[in-house]
Amino acid sequence: MKTRLKSLFLAIAVVATTSTFAQKKEIKTSESTINWTGKKVTGSHTGTLKLSKGFLVFDGDNITGGEFVVDMTSLAVTDLEAGKGKEKLEGHLSSDDFFGIANHKNAKLVVTKTKKTDKGYTVAGDLTIKGKTNPIKFILAVNGGTASTTLKVDRTKYDIKYGSGSFFDNLGDKAINDEFELAVSLKM
Repeated sequence: MKTRLKSLFLAIAVVATTSTFAQKKEIKTSESTINWTGKKVTGSHTGTLKLSKGFLVFDGDNITGGEFVVDMTSLAVTDLEAGKGKEKLEGHLSSDDFFGIANHKNAKLVVTKTKKTDKGYTVAGDLTIKGKTNPIKFILAVNGGTASTTLKVDRTKYDIKYGSGSFFDNLGDKAINDEFELAVSLKM
């Protein structure tokens, strides 16, 4: 019996000293930023979104997972002033023509796979916007306590087709690009 117990304790000690354990690092949402850019034939608009919560999972120095929730009700336009179209554009982007925020208050990204590269990490994940989930890939750079990326999202994959030249003819200068860009900086 003593031999079995010694063997069990020895096995546990070996596993504990040779294994690395995943560490979940919470994102400091108040210090993190999400800036968006949407382009159209006649120009572009910019704005911000806020992160509700998020974390990255590290195994040693390697990212192995993560999850992020964006508060879509925080959507703000930054290139227009109050009383000069800002409220109208925010209302339209919040409507069912775009993000349907009344029924879809959050967007979510779940990291499914990562690969370390010389530029940081190639990240694959599942992005959910407006209740629709699609795979997405992007490069995530990590520098100390900050992780950052710029990624493009094809809005039409999330049933956001308003003003899309891919779905509607004769839009002329009213056409809106299918992709919008997100510039994300995460503080850990």
